[in-house]
Amino acid sequence: MTQRKIIHVDCDCFYAAIEMRDNPSLVGKPLAVGGSAERRGVIATCNYEARAYGVRSAMSSRHALKLCPDLTIVKPRMDAYKEASREIHTIFREYTEQIEPLSLDEAYLDVSDCAHFSGSATRIAQDIRRKVSQRLHITVSAGVAPNKFLAKIASDWRKPNGLFVITPGEVEAFVADLPVAKLHGVGKVTADKLARLGIEHCRELREWKKLALVREFGSFGERLWNLAHGVDERAVQNDSRRQSISVENTYDVDLPDLASCLEKLPELMETLAGRMQRIDSSYKPGKPFVKVKFHDFTQTTLEQAGAGRDLASYQQLLSQAFSRGGKPVRLLGIGVRLLDLRGAHEQLELFG
Repeated sequence: MTQRKIIHVDCDCFYAAIEMRDNPSLVGKPLAVGGSAERRGVIATCNYEARAYGVRSAMSSRHALKLCPDLTIVKPRMDAYKEASREIHTIFREYTEQIEPLSLDEAYLDVSDCAHFSGSATRIAQDIRRKVSQRLHITVSAGVAPNKFLAKIASDWRKPNGLFVITPGEVEAFVADLPVAKLHGVGKVTADKLARLGIEHCRELREWKKLALVREFGSFGERLWNLAHGVDERAVQNDSRRQSISVENTYDVDLPDLASCLEKLPELMETLAGRMQRIDSSYKPGKPFVKVKFHDFTQTTLEQAGAGRDLASYQQLLSQAFSRGGKPVRLLGIGVRLLDLRGAHEQLELFG
């Protein structure tokens, strides 16, 4: 079986990078792209100068300005970002058709069968980064590895404007030293539980049998075992289409009643709005849904066609979902089903 060669490419603060490219007076200043603070807007992305103040994606613009009073917030120009994304994907297709977009500014590439540079994935990634810089005047970071899991970690290893390579021979040692908090799907709650079990790095995770991890973490235990051994068999899906977009949070302390659950909705909606801003115009948002996992790990999901995606609609859905169990809640999630428009030219009002 041919060894896979996967590249994960991630643009550096993409929207903000385009704004600084097109308006050089913004370079070197704290900059964010997002909605107006006066209209309860949220931050879509920001440059590294702004991140130094604690500004981050999905944060309310009002809060971002409190953290960084000198922050410049510019209105998004989705047409410019989509055009840049198309140009980047044109560069990708010079090497492979096996491309799995994750958003406008992020994608996996399978270059296992690429003949360029005698099949060297490292040199292909270097050339992609060079061409993006020359043609678009922005920077991208890239990770090269034998699978998607490691390629994504590698692309973040030397951000911004970096390249990191994990060869097949380096996988064993690299993953052994990897903090479990870096594993995809391991949030704060899971990381804290792992730490209580004496597991902070993958080397400690490897000491556990798969069945024992499944007993502790349910179905996610098997995924943990695989990642700790550097195993990820997922193929690059060049026709992968999203079914939905969502956000969820597991709470350190169970939420005791419906009122405490409803209090968490605005924060979840703010994060969801930030993620919605990243989808492209080939999707249209459809019916909203909520997910509730109770303290005993039973869970329910409720969605409603024709419902709005405002706070009141999510409050109604959450109330109905909570009534199905009426027990303390450990996880809340909200989201939106997506309609795939494919070749349609309908534009989404992402930043209304």
